[in-house]
Order: sequence, then C-alpha cells, then structure tokens
Amino acid sequence: MQDQPHYSGSAFLEFVGTQLEEWRDGYVRISLELKPHHLNRAGVVHGGLLSTLMDHAGGFCGLWCSVPGNRRVGMTLSMTCNFIAQSKTGVLTAVGERVRGGGKIYFSKTAVYTADGLLVATSTNVHRYRSGSESVEGTPPA
Repeated sequence: MQDQPHYSGSAFLEFVGTQLEEWRDGYVRISLELKPHHLNRAGVVHGGLLSTLMDHAGGFCGLWCSVPGNRRVGMTLSMTCNFIAQSKTGVLTAVGERVRGGGKIYFSKTAVYTADGLLVATSTNVHRYRSGSESVEGTPPA
C-alpha cells in the first residue's frame, strides 16, 4: 500500500507485516498474515502482536485524511484489551471504528478476527491528535 496517498509510513508496522486494506473517515481495516515469529512460546499468536494490531487500528480509524499527500498523527492515551480466542495460522484482520471525539481527543473500538470470522480480541481506545492533526485535511508531511 506504499503507493497509496494515505500509506502509514511506519517502519515498525512494515516490520510487523501489517497491510492497510481499507481506510476511510472513522473506519480502518488492517490485515496481517501470521508467521512463526508472531507466535508465543505456546505456539499461538502473541498478545503483544494482538495489542499492536488493536492499537494501530484504534488510532488509524481517527487519522484518515481527506487531502491525498497530507497526513494526521496522534498518540494512544489508553487502551483496554480483551483476549478472547487463540489463532496459530492464517490471516488476522483488525477493524477499528471511531466511536466519538472532540477537538483533541477521540475514542475508538477495535476487533480482531481470523479469516473464518472467529473473534480473537477486542479493545476500547482513547487517542489524542498531535498538534496540527485535528482537522480532517491534515498537514503536508515534514
């Protein structure tokens, strides 16, 4: 998705292997194909990876930008995670939805699913826009 106007540009998320599938105002869908290095010692997806997916989706659903080439950035203030099921292989999909927000703070919810629709984890999130990112038009990258 690097050639897309709203690509995240995060080396960490590239390293993890996330793929931005759909992104619009208040909504994002991100996928990840599980690899052996994503699993914990018990052979199931690591909780830290699930947390990363939920943090990414919870933040990005509020950072969509209406001007191609511009961007918005934010930070996570709080995230509550619920680990519901396990997965060992296949593709995970994280869906983030902006629930509500004001000028600087926004709230979101996320869910992570397996390819066959099994709910693996959920979270509720609180994020803050960095200065200059409050407007949906965003700002030109530095």
